[in-house]
Amino acid sequence: MAEIDVDREASRVSEQVERTAERAQEQFARIGSVAGRAESADGAIRVEVAPGGLLTDVRLTHASLRAGTDAVAQQIVELAHQATRRAGDRMYRALAPVLGPDGEKHLSSLGYEPLPDDEDESAFPGSGGR
Repeated sequence: MAEIDVDREASRVSEQVERTAERAQEQFARIGSVAGRAESADGAIRVEVAPGGLLTDVRLTHASLRAGTDAVAQQIVELAHQATRRAGDRMYRALAPVLGPDGEKHLSSLGYEPLPDDEDESAFPGSGGR
């Protein structure tokens, strides 16, 4: 059985982690925010989430309140879901090129998956982007 040089192997892994972190940092600097946004078709409700779905902003107009609290609450939940998928798409697209095929599996296991090509901003009127 061959012996493993633990120090050399640890150094190699450490260097690989540093290179990956640098590449990820470059990706985030290039693409900007990985937040997901969604907006109602009439623009009355807008939400923003961080990757993973943490709600970071909700904007309501006075007109949105005319629909009643239950309808507004339901729409916020639906928009938050759309925004979460968009944030996951942005995170996936930022990190997948850096992490490679094995990383893609891990990203998917964390809920960061690419949106289908046909599910773009045109599928969500007034979405405010991915």
